[in-house]
Amino acid sequence: MSEVLPRRTRGLRWEPLTVGIDIGGTKVLGAVVDPHGTVLSLERRPTEGHDVRLVEDTIVDLVDGFAREYDVAAVGIGAAGFVDATRTVVMFSPHLDWRREPLRARVAERVRLPVVVDNDANTAAMAECHFGAGRGHRFVLCVTLGTGIGGALVLDNRVYRGANGMAGEFGHMQVVPDGHWCQCGNRGCWEQYASGNALVRDARELVRSSSPMADHLRDLVHGDAERLEGPQITEAARDGDPLSIELLADVGRWLGVGLAGMAAAFDPGCIIVGGGLSSAGDLLIGPTRQAFSRSLTGRGHRTEPEILQASLGPNAGFIGAADMARSAARRSRRGRIRRTRAGRTRRRLFERPDFTGTE
Repeated sequence: MSEVLPRRTRGLRWEPLTVGIDIGGTKVLGAVVDPHGTVLSLERRPTEGHDVRLVEDTIVDLVDGFAREYDVAAVGIGAAGFVDATRTVVMFSPHLDWRREPLRARVAERVRLPVVVDNDANTAAMAECHFGAGRGHRFVLCVTLGTGIGGALVLDNRVYRGANGMAGEFGHMQVVPDGHWCQCGNRGCWEQYASGNALVRDARELVRSSSPMADHLRDLVHGDAERLEGPQITEAARDGDPLSIELLADVGRWLGVGLAGMAAAFDPGCIIVGGGLSSAGDLLIGPTRQAFSRSLTGRGHRTEPEILQASLGPNAGFIGAADMARSAARRSRRGRIRRTRAGRTRRRLFERPDFTGTE
């Protein structure tokens, strides 16, 4: 495959186009991304059940389609689940039947391109650090608020992955002993109080009750609490519904308290809040900042990190995956160049008239 860009002046880096894939529980997003984080082509596919092979087929089909139109050099995959330290195997996914799945090898064998795999929160964090709200900061704490809480810690432009590649599961820190049950099997996890699930759970409980405070939300779903979802609550808050505003503020306060504990542990220069729930903007971030400032250890005697809303939205996962793949493409190209040069050297040596085969 030819290079994406014309031959550059010696000393400048080769900057190819790459494919980023973001795999969630209900959808697979794929895109061609340039070196500046610009999305050139985007496709969305449904996640075909929980079957590993069907998801793999979807990834390969997306990559093959992009490769017919663009000169892509590598593929990055952000997966919702635990990815091992070598970034080759998905150890476990809560949404798909991935159990020690060698995803990188399986996809690379079929697409014939370099492939990297990482946790989707890590890929989103790298995108925000390189192209989004975290630009210019060396020590960045990213939290993603969706069904639960994920996240990543980026230190000097590198994701901290821990001994086994599974760092960043911030949502499962226990904040309330004997609190709400969590899907992880423990009780009182942070994400049971500061996530989309927490917001929806509390709103549904109030809709089921006879509280007049929930009349607006009850009308939205015609009395069926199970139909109520996070975006409806956020939109109702934007429209001025007092209960929805209060529910988002409750989540924000829990988020701020937890982030203060994270700041005490890691002392980041910047905290980025992303994920679907972050679309609530200041309705969430405002109460978060207030609770954070009240809870931060050493408050008043230290520089507080900025708390910023993520700027790349749902694109962050595949933009970051594509950016990680670009490094893999460069490594692969350097290896090909070294092998080519070594082959030329061997050929020149063999062609020497004085060559005896004993050099």
